[in-house]
Amino acid sequence: MAVQTEWLEKDYYKVLGVSETASDKEIQRAYRKLARQYHPDANPGNAEAEERFKEISAAYDVLGDAEKRKEYDELRRLGPLAAGAFPGGNDGGFGSFRVDDVGGFDLGDVFGDVFGDVFSSARTRGGRARGAAVRGRDLEADLHLTFDQAVYGITTEVHVTSEVACSTCGGSGATRGTSPVTCQACGGRGQVFERQGIFAMTQTCRRCGGRGQVIETPCDACRGAGVERKPRQVKVRIPAGVDDGQIVRLPGRGESGRNGGPAGDLFVVVHVAPHPLFGRDGPNLTLRLPVTYPEAVLGAEVKVPTLDGAPVTVRIPPGTASGRVLRVRGHGVPKAKGGRGDLLVTVEVVVPRNVGAKERKAVEALAEAMEGYNPRAHLGV
Repeated sequence: MAVQTEWLEKDYYKVLGVSETASDKEIQRAYRKLARQYHPDANPGNAEAEERFKEISAAYDVLGDAEKRKEYDELRRLGPLAAGAFPGGNDGGFGSFRVDDVGGFDLGDVFGDVFGDVFSSARTRGGRARGAAVRGRDLEADLHLTFDQAVYGITTEVHVTSEVACSTCGGSGATRGTSPVTCQACGGRGQVFERQGIFAMTQTCRRCGGRGQVIETPCDACRGAGVERKPRQVKVRIPAGVDDGQIVRLPGRGESGRNGGPAGDLFVVVHVAPHPLFGRDGPNLTLRLPVTYPEAVLGAEVKVPTLDGAPVTVRIPPGTASGRVLRVRGHGVPKAKGGRGDLLVTVEVVVPRNVGAKERKAVEALAEAMEGYNPRAHLGV
């Protein structure tokens, strides 16, 4: 892998705010959180936020790739040795490092014990530039759903504006009817070799920029970039039971890659509107059920609504206290592995603010009948 000089200067772990022992998921979560905060679409005209977003993306490009992260960690462990202990080490970065046989033994065996895998991966690729193909950026889009859509799932579209393959040149960067040609300076390898004593150092080819090809007649539409920025609609299937704030990943639906690189991913952040009656508790729906004092004391059977539309009958046991939760099985949110959650009904005993003479007389008679009952006896007052 081509080691970049920025790797010596940047602490990508600090950029993402994670420790060096962070797991892949922790790194991914940190990146998504920061990307949402500093994304150019969320900070229009804010150059500082845009620069921060680029820095975050660069950090994730390394730490989010297992192979790159391994070599980055190796490079950091080398410290000053990596910064220029060998001739040419500071000339635009290492490139790849190759050692010839000298005096009957391979110096690679000697230095390999010291430098490990940082250089070995580059040595086995025949000197061809790695990094010529650039992966497209990951994108993020917000999707607003109704409560019912989130519970039952929906197939819809999200609007994104991003770089896509140029529609004029098909992504080649060359004028229609022409094609990029092999770079004569590097022979298509993307790197040029420079021998310094017993060492053979490689550098990125300045003519082709490491791509191995040169565009002699650039496309007028994209000016040779091979990509153009345009709005597009992306179809997304939201599974049943998605919750507010959940992120749905669409692989390969982000920005197009450059020089044959793969496209990035699209992360859809789901926002769910509240329901006037129901709430969510994971796979369960919640509902507050007002009941009268007689219903709570004597027990009753009352109808409660469901999200499906058909009401169900719930039995209120005698002596039910306010706040008690009754469970109606199978009337909650569909689960990913089949089945549904439950409907959790919280009983609320309603005390009327205004009562007529007849109701007052009945309550006074009840109070007289319960004169010997003290619900606060345990308080000692």
